[in-house]
Amino acid sequence: MGGIRYHDRVELVEGLARVVEIKGDVAWLEPEQTTTCGGCAASGACGAKDMGTVASRVATRRFPLIDHPGLQVGERILVGVRGDALLKASLTAYALPLVTLFVGAGLAQWVFGQDGATLAGSLGGLVLGLLLARLGASRLLACGASAPRYLRRAGRGS
Repeated sequence: MGGIRYHDRVELVEGLARVVEIKGDVAWLEPEQTTTCGGCAASGACGAKDMGTVASRVATRRFPLIDHPGLQVGERILVGVRGDALLKASLTAYALPLVTLFVGAGLAQWVFGQDGATLAGSLGGLVLGLLLARLGASRLLACGASAPRYLRRAGRGS
């Protein structure tokens, strides 16, 4: 995603996407790779751009846009995601499982005082955290907070 702008007094994180498929009222989009990806000092060690096969990368990056104004396959558009929703989603996906992992490990260490129990407690906490994260992500999706918003069509030079 690209820059951060304010849209109707709500902070949006913006990014370019290309329409790859239209099915009824849903336009399926793929985010465009920015020119900075692969250009940083860590690009040699970074696996973000080369993970999995091409088909799996494409399938996991696609996202739906429900309310599209007559878009056509191949068009480039600018989409925005609320900044607070992005923060909630990342806390749900990363911080919650990590916190429950450490709480599970700490409780097991405090109660049993053995390495095996601490390991089991940390794994139990991680599993609990992943389940809670899945529930939280489902809730965010259901209320539409993390849904991308159509902002405008992007010009060729955008």
